[in-house]
Amino acid sequence: MQQYFSLADCEVMGFDLDHTLCRYHLPQSAALIYDSFAQYLVTEKGYDKDLLTLNPESLDFCCKGLALDLEDGNFLKLAEDGTVLRASHGTRSMTSEEILEIYGRREWKHFSTVSGMLSRSAKYYLYDNYFDLPGALLCARVVDSLDQHDGQKKYDFWKDMVAAIQHNYKISAFKEDCGTYFPEVKNHPEKYLQRCPSSVKKWLKQLKSAGKILLLITSSHSDYCRLLCEYILGNDFEEYFDVVITNALKPGFFSHTPNQRPFRTLENDEEQEALLSLDKPGWYSQGNAIHLYELLKKMTGKLDPKVVYFGDSMHSDIFPARHYSNWETVFILEELLGDKVMVPTETESEPLEKKGKYEGYQPKIPYSVSEQWGSFFVDRLPGLENAEETLVRTWSCKCISTYSTIAIPSLEAIADLPLDYRFTRFSSNSSATAGYYPSPPRALLPSEESVTMK
Repeated sequence: MQQYFSLADCEVMGFDLDHTLCRYHLPQSAALIYDSFAQYLVTEKGYDKDLLTLNPESLDFCCKGLALDLEDGNFLKLAEDGTVLRASHGTRSMTSEEILEIYGRREWKHFSTVSGMLSRSAKYYLYDNYFDLPGALLCARVVDSLDQHDGQKKYDFWKDMVAAIQHNYKISAFKEDCGTYFPEVKNHPEKYLQRCPSSVKKWLKQLKSAGKILLLITSSHSDYCRLLCEYILGNDFEEYFDVVITNALKPGFFSHTPNQRPFRTLENDEEQEALLSLDKPGWYSQGNAIHLYELLKKMTGKLDPKVVYFGDSMHSDIFPARHYSNWETVFILEELLGDKVMVPTETESEPLEKKGKYEGYQPKIPYSVSEQWGSFFVDRLPGLENAEETLVRTWSCKCISTYSTIAIPSLEAIADLPLDYRFTRFSSNSSATAGYYPSPPRALLPSEESVTMK
């Protein structure tokens, strides 16, 4: 595989919307999402009213990459080989002894199915994006509550949690002002949404001027997509994109066949009849990557147009785009903002205040590392018996270098670069830090050699 990656070599640029093009004020949106789920559990399902009280500091529990073992009510942080690095029962951190007692040699029995990334399961849930994450804290508190009141050992709350998620995020919720989430964002977009920086808007226009085809592919429904885009880009947002696909239901957009997931046209945000093929640019709903790629061949006049896709979810964006469609993938990873200094490696000595485009890269919650869970990228594995502890990569970190072409903290981080800038890509024959831009996470740097690579 080539060592370098350049956007200039791609004919098509695809973008996810939420947490990729549209960045949120994370502390505010996390509290809102938590509240939207908790309100449903308490009012509709009769859960303890204490769940409605949220101490902002407790959001420290929310850390991407956690697995919730639904049978035991345990949250797990996993190493790249599935070893349990840290665990909590509900919100309570488990000791090393407790982990060994429950998981033997720290081995989690479901890891072999998780590591393929192809399946969801009734036995566990993986937290990998900011729309899900506040639900981790709520689930942990539900476990605490059930233990306190019922002394439970097996847990059956997940079906209620799924109902809460569906109630708040269902397709018709925006239109019907249903649930807590959409009505609040509609009424106070400025509280939750960050406007797109002018450098990113200029960059998108430059991409189009350079002859690139721009796609927006989001699992959000068309009405919410329009609200977000008008707020972050302006009323002329449709001029930025050749094709807009809403309600894409990723990762199914990439994995399903045209028969399973046809494209549909939209009229007044209502989905219309299924299309047998995709014949022209425009605004569509649902769909599949196979029919989209046929359209891209026509639009580019190339048999094998090269596509790059930008997204923030490993499960919904990065893994399926790479695995099923063989697209280049750029992982938007706000956790890279957790470092104290975020400057390009070439200009490390330049003071932060002189780097205009990096001025937003001050550490702020929840970019700061979780006190309870530690680094998203690495952790220390206690030695068995008298062996010394070792520093190992997390499973989340391994996925980044396996399925991403490069990883960046935001689009803003690359918007001022020339189109033919050559990024060092992640690849099996380069170091585990090669594909991070503008610089690797500090946790991976101190003694990269000591990080166990499997």
